[in-house]
Amino acid sequence: MRRQKGRNVFDDLGFSRTEAAALQLKATLHSKIVKQAKNYSQAELQKILREPQPRVSDLLRGKIAKFSLETLIDYADALNMRPEIVTHNPASVSPSATA
Repeated sequence: MRRQKGRNVFDDLGFSRTEAAALQLKATLHSKIVKQAKNYSQAELQKILREPQPRVSDLLRGKIAKFSLETLIDYADALNMRPEIVTHNPASVSPSATA
């Protein structure tokens, strides 16, 4: 079964479009932060992110629910990443799709 273009796993799990979009943003940003964080030891990350070791461990172990989108943006900034949100124009709806 193929997923519809524009949908994500959070849509499939029954989240509203708004919740699914926010969760997808968090998951994508978290993944990129963890990839960048692999260049540092946990001790270095504690200093860079200004967080205690248990919090850094939670981040690296994928406990996304413990972090807000704003916190993840702060972490990305501290790691010299340039987080941004990109929006796209809505896909046009074909006349047959509305009939």
